[in-house]
Amino acid sequence: MDTSLDYNGKIVCVVGGSAGIGNATAQAFRKCGAEVHVTGTRADHSEYKMEDGSDFAGLTYHQLDAADDGAIIALRQKFEKLDVLICSQGMVMYKRAEFEPENFAKVIQVNLNSLMTCAGQFHDLLKEAQGSLIIISSTAAFHATVGNPAYNASKTGAMGLTRTLGKAWAPDGIRVNGIAPGLIATKMTKVTTEHPKRREATIRSIPVGRIGDPDDMAGLSLFLCSPLASYIVGQTIIADGGLLL
Repeated sequence: MDTSLDYNGKIVCVVGGSAGIGNATAQAFRKCGAEVHVTGTRADHSEYKMEDGSDFAGLTYHQLDAADDGAIIALRQKFEKLDVLICSQGMVMYKRAEFEPENFAKVIQVNLNSLMTCAGQFHDLLKEAQGSLIIISSTAAFHATVGNPAYNASKTGAMGLTRTLGKAWAPDGIRVNGIAPGLIATKMTKVTTEHPKRREATIRSIPVGRIGDPDDMAGLSLFLCSPLASYIVGQTIIADGGLLL
């Protein structure tokens, strides 16, 4: 029997695992046998709704504001072992709000700066485990997003960080890779997925003929952290149904 996706005995932490891609990824690892921890901004997981893509069955929840470096440091102290770190935290501000300096800085802090804080804090445990770090970027790293300069800059930066940490930490036995999702049906993308005309126009431009599901991204994380991907380092894998083609 192929045990490549057997995560029994492994400990996984998904930062930003309260909903959407992060939550689906957390549940995927749990179903493969891992002990999985997730973070969210709310005081308790009961404050999240199932319809927003939140399922905490079998998961350990921690409150975390990813914009707060001190909170990330405190989170690290709760772990004595870690095999996989998934950085799935993210935010976006619509209606051109990111053109305001304070909003631009906030999005950059959550979407980019906190990635490096998380990576640095958990480096020792990942090195000891010869583990994996996955950084969730976006296909926005490959094209302009006119109304969202901070989101775009942060996701482009996430791709560069993945590349650099991949090279820097490979000698430590840590494999760093990334995922660049296309349009995935989550709470963050409802502005498009629940707008009939935008939804139809988007689907017409996706070769596979559908909007992505968080589970599509979860499977990719399982693969990238497994022995099946042992020779993949520093790459950001585009998973967009062919949209960028």
